[in-house]
Amino acid sequence: MKSILRFTALALAALCLSPVFAQDAKTKVKDHSTNPDVFFLYEGDAPNSLKLLPGPPAADGLQFLYDKARYDWGKSIRNTPRGEQAFRDARVEGQNLPDAFSESFGIYISPETTPEIYKLIVGMREDAGDLATREAKNYYNRTRPFSYFGEDTCNPEQQAELSTNGSYPSGHTSIGWATALILTELNPDRQDEILERGYQMGESRVICGYHFQSDVDAGRIVGSGIVARLHADPAFTAQLEKAKKEFAEKKKDGLVKPGSRPQKAH
Repeated sequence: MKSILRFTALALAALCLSPVFAQDAKTKVKDHSTNPDVFFLYEGDAPNSLKLLPGPPAADGLQFLYDKARYDWGKSIRNTPRGEQAFRDARVEGQNLPDAFSESFGIYISPETTPEIYKLIVGMREDAGDLATREAKNYYNRTRPFSYFGEDTCNPEQQAELSTNGSYPSGHTSIGWATALILTELNPDRQDEILERGYQMGESRVICGYHFQSDVDAGRIVGSGIVARLHADPAFTAQLEKAKKEFAEKKKDGLVKPGSRPQKAH
């Protein structure tokens, strides 16, 4: 009974204290016009996540109970190999994102080994992580789970930075899932491995306490949406074709690890 009362009190406190609607949130414009080497899209090109997604679960609703259960699950496995992977998945800048997918993709992704593939997935990273999520993040400004429960994440050093923006939807999840979709397009022979890795990157956010499960689920939706939109962008599709050509050459040279799926006879 005490645990139930405590949980109810936490839920009510979150409703009262967390800013559910941050209509006045101000963000610096970051898009292709301000950094063409990092973004493919312009602000306004991406699907509007606020219109696309429902609101996050209310803290006093049944859906939030699932978020709480998944948060507890995540904490329970932090001191395991899976928890260590979640810690590594926390950073997607620099070489970290290509490193995260290289094994599942079947060849090491880097500026030296696969420059066109590297440019493709690093170039779309902020479109997926920022432009795809910005509108809903700013509007709902959902309190992150580690702040909500007053507990540390798997890496307390990142908590101050993460507290400056909303939890819903998860930008890291959107990046991971969008990257997995594009890499699957390049190498469908390893689609199972690649998509599993992209799925794991979202779950890592729950394990570390950075996001609720509903944030992650929403992140996959906007990640899928941004991939569809990127396919309508000439600069992206031009880079995608370069990446496909590069991959075909690597595969022809026998440098790509075979996938687990049986090969069709041609």
